[in-house]
Amino acid sequence: MTQDELKALVGQAALQYVVPGEIVGVGTGSTVNKFIEALAGMKDRIRGAVSSSLASTERLRAIGVPVFDANEVKELSVYIDGADEIDGRGHMIKGGGAALTREKIVAAQSRRFVCIADESKLVTALGAFPVPVEVIPMATARITRQFAAMGGQAHLRLKDGAPLVTDNGQHILDVGGLRIQDPLAFESEVNQWPGVVTVGVFAHQKAAVCLLGTAAGVRTLQF
Repeated sequence: MTQDELKALVGQAALQYVVPGEIVGVGTGSTVNKFIEALAGMKDRIRGAVSSSLASTERLRAIGVPVFDANEVKELSVYIDGADEIDGRGHMIKGGGAALTREKIVAAQSRRFVCIADESKLVTALGAFPVPVEVIPMATARITRQFAAMGGQAHLRLKDGAPLVTDNGQHILDVGGLRIQDPLAFESEVNQWPGVVTVGVFAHQKAAVCLLGTAAGVRTLQF
């Protein structure tokens, strides 16, 4: 199967975790786009969605799913999103699509995080994929030096030759050269650095389930 076909497979499989009559949390990215396509088939059986990005909001509305502001909803039963990496304990690196802050907000609002990914995303330790960190622009240089002190190389993410601007109006540093042995401690430490909006390590909001697309079908990991 192609990577695109694997994404469609897990996107379809994620429908079994959507609770009829409730509002579903929806993430961002190419795998989630496949889930949104599949969700069109049961849109009349849910109340709507809370979305983690403007791009996903547009896709949901295009298929007729009402999108609620996160502040209008007390709690979500499930949040469905992809990952750039996931380890054997359900810890993830997320933010390749630049929506990490809103993704973490919706994940924290949900009782259960269901990760959908293809098998290439499963790793023994996080860090081969550069860790996205959303930062307030005036703190970029100092945060870059802080990562250098721990052995990481931080690079400002660009789009069309200029710094990429997130949905929140901030910038993103992509940090390579890290091997994260203790994701919980790493997330807690970096989140406390002044100027960091969110670090793209999801350990406090880790996955409860991962639907992994493989050549043999969907493999379900429980954490």
